[in-house]
Amino acid sequence: MLKTLAAALGAALVIGSAASAADISGAGATFPAPVYAKWAETYRAQTGTGLNYQAIGSGGGIKQIQAKTVAFGATDKPLKVDELNKSGLYQFPMVMGGVTPIVNLPGMKPGQIKLTGALLADIYLGGVKRWSDPRIAALNPGVRFPNLPITVVHRSDGSGTSFQWTSYLSMKSPAWAKQVGANDAVQWPVGLGGKGNDGVSAFVKQTIGSIGYVEYAYAKQNRATYVLVQNKAGQYPQPVAANFAAAAASADWAKAPGNYMLLLDQPGANTWPITAATFILVHKTQANAITGQQVLKFFDWAYKSGDASAAALDYVPMPAAVKTLVRRQWASQIKAAGKALYTAG
Repeated sequence: MLKTLAAALGAALVIGSAASAADISGAGATFPAPVYAKWAETYRAQTGTGLNYQAIGSGGGIKQIQAKTVAFGATDKPLKVDELNKSGLYQFPMVMGGVTPIVNLPGMKPGQIKLTGALLADIYLGGVKRWSDPRIAALNPGVRFPNLPITVVHRSDGSGTSFQWTSYLSMKSPAWAKQVGANDAVQWPVGLGGKGNDGVSAFVKQTIGSIGYVEYAYAKQNRATYVLVQNKAGQYPQPVAANFAAAAASADWAKAPGNYMLLLDQPGANTWPITAATFILVHKTQANAITGQQVLKFFDWAYKSGDASAAALDYVPMPAAVKTLVRRQWASQIKAAGKALYTAG
């Protein structure tokens, strides 16, 4: 069921036979959609309350929560304090994962190819046009690359995954930072655009010679050929949960205003360099107390009972201390008619 849901994330994700007025509505990031689908499936079975989640990209999720057309928005591009305050929003981290380059090169195995952030930027700028380029060969001695043109695949929608990807490329390439920059939607110099992580996965799967970037759960589910990326320590770690967790080891969420936090290019020999948290957006003042309570109940349940499902999909659960911090924030910041909707234990 999870694979079926993940394959259809461009449309509304409804757990259960039909959506009802009691279901929780949300929209946004495709990055966490596989784990949200699994959580929602289990939560519905346990409580009878379903989740109607539209995996439309972080940009769409931000717009829908700002317009108050959903109960929560989901984004991999965290909003800064001034942006949150402007819309009366509060954000909290839900889970962490890794953005991973994937390729379609016949005969290549997952993890066989190594690239640096600077070289990835040159590929996405269109400066490296063929897989036989000597700069790629120099990083991969003994690997025989076909003389195929490189087809770049990127997101076509407003995407938090793109925000993380372009932020990382900006860190590693002054040329990228100057010519393109970091955002959820940019002017891509070259390439094809796919909607959602699933759209990028599909384009790469059907296009020989292509390269794209997706949240690792999509690479794993689609058995894609992922690429290893050099980290700050000069190593090429595997894109697995333990190495995503390593990137978050030094994160101090208590000192992050508005819970704004990027986990890119962190130190450590095993750290995956393109690690990201994904966030939930809700209004500080809830128009409907019952709806607000239902949203917090679902994510509280996910914090309590969803770690195993997240880990099985190679996401990294938030540390216990962060969950405690967030619950205290819920108790103080999320209200309806001036009354708190959550009581921290």
